Amino acid sequence: MLMPKKLKYRKQFKGRIKGKATKGNSIEFGEYGLQATQKGKITSRQIEAARIAINRSLRRGGKVFIRIFPHKPITQRPAETRMGKGKGAVEFYVAPIKEGTILYEVRGVSEEKAQEALRLASHKLPVKCKFVRKSQVEGGEE
Repeated sequence: MLMPKKLKYRKQFKGRIKGKATKGNSIEFGEYGLQATQKGKITSRQIEAARIAINRSLRRGGKVFIRIFPHKPITQRPAETRMGKGKGAVEFYVAPIKEGTILYEVRGVSEEKAQEALRLASHKLPVKCKFVRKSQVEGGEE
């Protein structure tokens, strides 16, 4: 499970995800990528489930790069608790995703295999995604 080793503050405000991605919106390491077309939060479990789906589809062929990391803590209060008594304990971590962010990259396989692997991974994620080639998103442009 992905989680930060150390945080300056254990709990964070909820915040809002606004705008389009300006960082992490171009393919840097691979030839093909999975790009988010929606904003949202992806948990560490979902990131891991999608990674496993890609690896199983590629069958040890090619290399997979995970471009997102869950660094935002999400707290939850125990069920049926009365109001007050402070903020709940940290339950899990999420990666806030803006639209246009590259989530995964694949290198060293044919386009058909990469497309199928990333399609399977997109079914594991709560945001809508699309398959992109390096030439399509060169310099962050579509």
